[in-house]
Amino acid sequence: MPATLEVGVGQYSDRGRMEINQDFYGAMFPVEPLRTTKGIAIAIADGISSSEAGQIAAEACVTGFLEDYFCTPESWTVRKSAQKVLTALNSWLYSQSGEQNPARAHVSTLSALVIKSATAHLFHAGDSRVYRLRDGQIEQITTDHRVWVSAERNYLSRAMGADTRLDIDYFQLPVAQGDIFVLATDGVHEYLEPNSLVGLIAQGGDNLDGSAKAIVETALARGSPDNLTCQVVRVLNLPLQNQDEVYQQLTALPFPPELEPGMVIDGYRVLRDLHTSKRTQIYLALDIEADTRVVLKTPSVNYQDDPVYLECFLLEEWIGRRIDNPHVLKVRGHERRRRFLYHVTEYIEGQTLRQWMHDHPERRLGEVRAMVEQAAKGLQAFHRMEMLHQDLKPENLMIDSMGTVKIIDFGSAKVAGLAEIATPIERLQVQGTRNYTAPEYLLGEPGSNRSDIFSLGVIAYELLTGRLPYGEMPDHWPAVLPAARWRYTSACDYNTAIPPWIDGALRKA
Repeated sequence: MPATLEVGVGQYSDRGRMEINQDFYGAMFPVEPLRTTKGIAIAIADGISSSEAGQIAAEACVTGFLEDYFCTPESWTVRKSAQKVLTALNSWLYSQSGEQNPARAHVSTLSALVIKSATAHLFHAGDSRVYRLRDGQIEQITTDHRVWVSAERNYLSRAMGADTRLDIDYFQLPVAQGDIFVLATDGVHEYLEPNSLVGLIAQGGDNLDGSAKAIVETALARGSPDNLTCQVVRVLNLPLQNQDEVYQQLTALPFPPELEPGMVIDGYRVLRDLHTSKRTQIYLALDIEADTRVVLKTPSVNYQDDPVYLECFLLEEWIGRRIDNPHVLKVRGHERRRRFLYHVTEYIEGQTLRQWMHDHPERRLGEVRAMVEQAAKGLQAFHRMEMLHQDLKPENLMIDSMGTVKIIDFGSAKVAGLAEIATPIERLQVQGTRNYTAPEYLLGEPGSNRSDIFSLGVIAYELLTGRLPYGEMPDHWPAVLPAARWRYTSACDYNTAIPPWIDGALRKA
């Protein structure tokens, strides 16, 4: 069985000497695949006691975060997912407070912990605390957001719902099996020093609920006048696999045999071969049940023992099923059980942009603008999902019979959210295709949205001028790129019909 993320959580809350409990807490343990792609989330909140809406605010913070975080795209990083959710929550809380009425202020502290793969992500605003206990040593991870105006008086300098703009701390730290995180509101941590937490957790052993209750009751016995809440989180197992385990997962489905016209595979009748390369074979096929033409993409047997290739092939399908945009190739789900490794896409009746360029050596500015605009909309769909295509070129843009441009071939794409998941596979830095790749890839640096935009800019330049902005690129680059090699030649030098503002946009790309 592959290793999975397992976390134990103990929780306890008491209103203490207060009339009502304005603390709130919770945890979410999703099933796979969300446990791998999004992690496990724990949150604690303390509504301000000066407001009658403090209890509502605390509950909204915890339930809103735990529910909405897992609704964000799996392709997003933990940080982006959480910050989008928390920003929306903060705006809602602030809007509920009315016309600066302190008695109705929807304000609360919030400390949230997300454990994904082998990394802990912390989001924090207010004076609740998060500690980490490892090998008998405890450390406070968060900082109290308080301003002291005297020895006795203080107020929160940061909290959820306190301002239109949310200022939240973010921490990222590696996790080891056996690590313990303690989340506590101020009613607990103000009356218990960290070493007391260590002792009480040790006494509780495997009974984490008992440890959380003992911590709260000890703080109450020491005179805490506030609500008291504590969560004890123990990392039981991490999803760390060796290369053999990963390879076994990647090869769960065998490679299909070489397909010939007339053959039937899982309800698809092969009609003809569309394209064959060193890396893949692409076939036009008929979905017999739906009576619809589709495309089958199969992996090359040349890479049957290559886990990096297999991961990229599977990722291509994963990406295509999550992007729904008219300018991105649609990848179909599998309605029938598969016996082999392949994926199914829509059939685009048309030609690649490269073929179109050969057929149309004289291109009008208007049609070029329309094509580039459509490709840009497809790229925008990638970037909104925190994905990079990383290999945009004329061969990877299709134009259908209606003139619609679609981005194809996601085999080099990068997904920020999946990149956070630890793997023994050494993922290579994809450098795209010579002549269209951005300079940062040539230096071995990671790409960004701008890297894809650079590639689109090169394509637009070539469409308008028939040339490349920096000429033919060499196969190998020195460690330091010569600045003269990247001197831009104005597109107007080759095509005087190009307006200066378009040339300026190309230069910026």
